[in-house]
Formats: sequence, structure tokens, C-alpha cells
Amino acid sequence: MQSCITVIGERDVVLGFRLLGITNTIVAEGKDLVKKFMEEFENPHCSVIVVSEHLKNMIDKKTLRSIEVSSKPLVVFIPLPGFKEEESIETMAKRILGIDIGSV
Repeated sequence: MQSCITVIGERDVVLGFRLLGITNTIVAEGKDLVKKFMEEFENPHCSVIVVSEHLKNMIDKKTLRSIEVSSKPLVVFIPLPGFKEEESIETMAKRILGIDIGSV
């Protein structure tokens, strides 16, 4: 079974990941961002989705909750460059993995 890592978001977000060698990238904003994300979220071959944090503001709370607890695919929200990060790595690890790395 083939799995993939997908990056979806604004041009600045996607470009950085392309430079790192991730080829499955989608540039999208606004309503198109939600549409493209949901297509990838429902793709059974997709293991990890890295998506712009702006998506959180565009979807309903029930959908957001199901995304946040999903482990297949694992969804990682990232802020746009230059914007303040809302969630620390420690908080994200605890939410996604259930591990408190802040006390290690």
C-alpha cells in the first residue's frame, strides 16, 4: 500500500515544503483550500497532511474536532511564515500523541 505526505496551503507554505523535496503539494486559498483539504483527508492513501492554520477558521467545529483526533491521516496545522504560532510543539504532541514532552 502506497502512502503519501501532502502539503496544502498558501503559496509561501507550499514553496518551503517543495524545496525540502515533498512533491505532493497543493497551492490553495479560501474555499478552494477547504475543498482540496477534504479531498485529501478522505484519500485512503494519504498518511500525513500538512495544512495552513487558516483552515481552522474556515470549517465547522465538528469537522475540526474529527480532524484533530484523526491519526490516519495525521493532520498537522502550520502557521504562515511571519504569523504567531498559536499551538506549541509540546501542546501539539500532547493533543496528537497523548505524550507530555514538556516535562521530559
